[in-house]
Amino acid sequence: MKRVYKQATARAAEGGWGVALDGRPMRTPAKHELIVPSAALAEAIAAEWDAQQDEIRPATMPLTRLAATAIDRTRTQRELVVAEAANYAGTDLVCYRAEHPPALIARQQAVWQPLIDWAMRRYDSGLAVTSGIVPQPQPPATLKAFAAAVAAQDDFRLTALHTVTSACGSLVIALALLEGRLDAEAAFAASQLDETFQIEAWGEDAEAAARRRALAEDIAAAARFVQFLEPAKG
Repeated sequence: MKRVYKQATARAAEGGWGVALDGRPMRTPAKHELIVPSAALAEAIAAEWDAQQDEIRPATMPLTRLAATAIDRTRTQRELVVAEAANYAGTDLVCYRAEHPPALIARQQAVWQPLIDWAMRRYDSGLAVTSGIVPQPQPPATLKAFAAAVAAQDDFRLTALHTVTSACGSLVIALALLEGRLDAEAAFAASQLDETFQIEAWGEDAEAAARRRALAEDIAAAARFVQFLEPAKG
C-alpha cells in the first residue's frame, strides 16, 4: 500500500484518543474508528504512521496492530481471548522443570521459582511444579484465580497479555510483565531459558535465531503498548 497521506496526528475523540491521517480519522481493518485510552498511545501510533516512507509496512507498526486487535478482536470476542490466555495456567512453562542436567535444573529454579513465589503472593494461589513433560494438574482454585486475573484486564491490556502469554508460553511471565515485575528483556529471557541453555551448548541455526528475534519483538512491543496505556504522571 502506497503512502498517500502527508501527516499523522493524535487527536482527542469521544471515548479516548484517536489518530488522524491528514485530518481524517483512522479506522481499523474491521472499519471501526481507532480510539485508544491514552494520548501517549495515540501519539505513538501516529508516530508509527509518520515514520512510513513511500510504502506502508504494517510489520513496522506493532502498536497500531495491537490497538486494532484490541478493538476488532478482543472487544468482540472477549470471552474467547480471556479463555485462551487463562488456559495457559494449566500447563504453564515455569511449572515444568528439567530432569537433567543439573546446571539447567539450577537455572530454572533460580529464574522461575521466584516468579511462582511472586504469583502465589500476588494472586493468593499456589502452582504445582513437576519434573518432566507429563501434565501436572493445577488446583481448581488456582485456575479460577488466574482466570479472574486475566478477566480483570481491560480490552487493551488483555490484548497485550494475550500476546505475551502466547509468545512466552507462560501466563505467569506475562502477568509479571504487565504488573511491572519483569521488563520485556527479562520476560523474554525467562521464557527462552531452556532454548538459551541449549544454544550455549550446541549453537543456533538461522531459522531458530529469526524465530527468537520475532518473539522478542512481540514481547517488547506489548510491553511498550502497556506502558503507553498508563496515565501520564504529573
